[in-house]
Amino acid sequence: MLKKLQFLSGKSSLPAYEKVRGIGAISGTDPARRGPLTNPKTKAAESSTTEQSTAMSEPITVVIIGAGQRGKAYGRYAVAYPQMCKIVAVAEPRPRTREYAIKQHALPENAVFTSWQDLHAASARSIAETGKPLADALVVSVQDQMHVEVVEAFAEHGYHILCEKPLATTPEECIRIADVAKKTGVIFGVGHVLRYSPYNKAVIEIIRSGQLGKPVNIVHVEPVGYFHFAHSFVRGNWGNKKTSSFSLLTKSCHDIDILCHYLHPETPKRVSSFGSLTHFRKESKPKAAGDATKCMECSDERNCAYSAKKIYVDPVSQGNVGWPAATITDGVPDIESITEAMQGAYGTCVYESDNDVVDHQVVNLEYSDGSTCSFTMVAFTEAICQRWTRIHFTHGELIGDMDSFTVTDFRTGRTSRSRPEPEDQSGHGGGDWGLMGSFVQAVKEKNQAILGTTIDEILKSHLTVFAAEKSRRDGIVINVDEYEKQVRDGMKVNGIDNKPQETSL
Repeated sequence: MLKKLQFLSGKSSLPAYEKVRGIGAISGTDPARRGPLTNPKTKAAESSTTEQSTAMSEPITVVIIGAGQRGKAYGRYAVAYPQMCKIVAVAEPRPRTREYAIKQHALPENAVFTSWQDLHAASARSIAETGKPLADALVVSVQDQMHVEVVEAFAEHGYHILCEKPLATTPEECIRIADVAKKTGVIFGVGHVLRYSPYNKAVIEIIRSGQLGKPVNIVHVEPVGYFHFAHSFVRGNWGNKKTSSFSLLTKSCHDIDILCHYLHPETPKRVSSFGSLTHFRKESKPKAAGDATKCMECSDERNCAYSAKKIYVDPVSQGNVGWPAATITDGVPDIESITEAMQGAYGTCVYESDNDVVDHQVVNLEYSDGSTCSFTMVAFTEAICQRWTRIHFTHGELIGDMDSFTVTDFRTGRTSRSRPEPEDQSGHGGGDWGLMGSFVQAVKEKNQAILGTTIDEILKSHLTVFAAEKSRRDGIVINVDEYEKQVRDGMKVNGIDNKPQETSL
């Protein structure tokens, strides 16, 4: 019987967009994005030093720990842009998933590991024998609760690190990751992919230009999608706080981050939040379902929007072997493997699962300049992660949906529409490869600024998420700075070196 997969899940120079006077319509592509991917130009490449020029022209080497959906997404960048980076080793416990990575990146046997501990041991041997680690950089795409121990171990070996979001599942572990990144001085990025899509780069250009005045208020909604939520946050790896964390962190930490990015350099000062687990609970189970606990045995299955048969079995039987079915089997799903999966957690009735994370939540934020944001995460939508945003300025407004946006200038009455096109077909509107490209270039140039964020900013947005969850639980408004101080003071009392027990990959 298959169980839940417990391993895998994921300010700098602004792009010089062409503008229409007073409106800020966007045309063309982001040259900062285009350059590194097709014809990298860097300070070192322009140097007269041959050694520097050679180093800049060579691809960096990357190790992937966790070759599931997020590891595959970042790994595909290396396949598409071999002049930028090369995957030289992988750690992955699942045989078929591991085999896919081996073939995708043409890895030799001695570069393939079944656990991150084995890869770390090989790295230690390499350092002892050659003075160098196995690679320049590391992608961490294991389950969230494993991030802290993996990051700490490999940062000490000198790897530049791209860590899938969230940083970690507790505020203390997030601080530990930030501390080790600062201590070792490595380039550090996190999977806040929304920042790196052409859409959001264009929105940031409008905000930073000041053409609509000062941003005063932002309304932002993440429609998770009814069956996406059932898949990931009821039946899946992120449904229970004991084995993962709360849904605002695991699903929406990059939404809070993009709000912080929009309003940078202002920072969150106060936060309040409300939400609950309203629907996916036993008392909501239809009477017609009776005592059935598995969808394949339920007489009311055909009437249920959350039927596992509809979500997994039917698509695979029709030849659709991508997400979400691909995430619940080892390797490419087929009828046999998907039917077997139905005997485990992914075939369980959504009203009989062990989930305890909220299915809707609102967050209200006040920033240091008095500007405000409201964020809503909700499961019950047809749209899947097609976020909706309204930014209200003193002289205009921007309304967008992550594909296109309109800009209205109150002073002229003019409205323009822009649709920044992704340069590739990567996920999150081009954000996956946008992040990977920025990370690779930052490593090449040894320049954290190319990522457009710092470890302190990454930490701040995460701590804001934890503060919001505390507000939801305790029913009080939280001062974000005071919350961080309380966490740090608690770490001093308890000892920052109290690390969790090591988890096997």
